[in-house]
Amino acid sequence: MISQGQHFWNQRTDSTSLLNADHFIRLAQEQRPKDFDLAVLYGRILYTRALFFEQDLKTQDELFVDGLQICRSAVMNHPDFLQIYERAQGDSSFKLLATIAEVPKSLVSGLFWWATNLARHLNSKPVVERLDHRELIEVIMHRIISLDPGFHYSGPYRFFGSMYTRIPGVGLSQSETYFNQAIGTNPEYLGNRVHMAEFYHQKAGNRESFHALLIDVVQSDPTLHPGIMAENIFYQKRAQLLLSKEPSLFE
Repeated sequence: MISQGQHFWNQRTDSTSLLNADHFIRLAQEQRPKDFDLAVLYGRILYTRALFFEQDLKTQDELFVDGLQICRSAVMNHPDFLQIYERAQGDSSFKLLATIAEVPKSLVSGLFWWATNLARHLNSKPVVERLDHRELIEVIMHRIISLDPGFHYSGPYRFFGSMYTRIPGVGLSQSETYFNQAIGTNPEYLGNRVHMAEFYHQKAGNRESFHALLIDVVQSDPTLHPGIMAENIFYQKRAQLLLSKEPSLFE
């Protein structure tokens, strides 16, 4: 099942292949609930389905929730996490944050897809709910930055760039700084530019920059970087979607 799931995941630009990857990796993960890498892959598959293929907002949110729960469980049941958690002091919330702040690099992938699914889930929720999770998300991402700042093509910087447009009281200049860091370090990953347009330029009311950045993405050649070709194709399609919504986004 794992082999079949990986095969279909490698062909994920096709929606049927992605659904088949979901099917086989889910079945494998149910039989191997303690397999950390398998759980993280499944969380990433759910994120990919939700963000790039799902049109129904309720179903999309359910996929993000499933993804964050699977990755959270994978992290919190990992031996490297439990070893630190058992000696941490305080109530359960404090112990969780204290443990995340000390976890080793082995947990970075689980932390990233936990927080990434969580953030997308929270995007459609009231400000109060986003603020309730702010400390957890910041602790997770700061830990990733300290261990592996380039993870998933500057993922932590891209994450903070997006997040700080959704939290009241945070200057937009912080978002811009994080996005510039992500794009400057990994310009080949089109997601860095799409996220900057979708979150920063839209929030700042920079319609011309929004349009220009997304046009640049659409006109890029996704085959130049085979290792991320699938993601770049996904983000080109998302750029086209955002461009189609441009008039309503800047009313």
